Amino acid sequence: MTIYSLYIYDRHCACVYYQDWHRTKQPKRAGEGGGILNAVSQAVSPLATDNAAPTPSGFSSPRNTLSSTSGLVVAVGEDPVTPLPNPTEHARSNTLPFDEEAKLVYGVVLSLRNMVKKISGRDEQFTSYRTSSYRLHLYETVSGYKFIMLSDAATDGLRFILRQIYNGPFLEYVVRNPLVPMDSRSQGVDNDYFRASVDRLVRGLSVFN
Repeated sequence: MTIYSLYIYDRHCACVYYQDWHRTKQPKRAGEGGGILNAVSQAVSPLATDNAAPTPSGFSSPRNTLSSTSGLVVAVGEDPVTPLPNPTEHARSNTLPFDEEAKLVYGVVLSLRNMVKKISGRDEQFTSYRTSSYRLHLYETVSGYKFIMLSDAATDGLRFILRQIYNGPFLEYVVRNPLVPMDSRSQGVDNDYFRASVDRLVRGLSVFN
């Protein structure tokens, strides 16, 4: 099993946290005014500029930048959704900025969730989907936070890992931490203890590559 990345979205649909493990190239920085939160921007590429290679952080290792070339999904009764990027492809000149990447991931999840509800009823839950290149895993909390993880296609369901991240590090270092502003429209989740704890949890998996 190979885990590529973790995205956390709040109830306002904003990406408040990002972490990756197997990218061969850091994500492309969002342009000015792209809407990416400060904590997420620092996690994506702390010291990167357009003319310099990004400096890897202590908790993330390079992996391929996502590009919209595979995984087309069309939701019932809605407009076609832009294909979700393939996390294992080599970086190309049309690599998406991270703010567009985050919107793409969230849009696919939202459309698939709505499709499942329309086809199977409100009691049915959307938890993951798989393509020939990757698998997306979703865990949604009662408070509206969405934990999304991308892995290789052969990986079994990782919803239990996302639940562990929420019930463990997220509750301990984010929800119960008075210094971490919840529902911040400008900062996001910026907590080194939380990032290190998530990293240890993922790397501690016996099947983590």
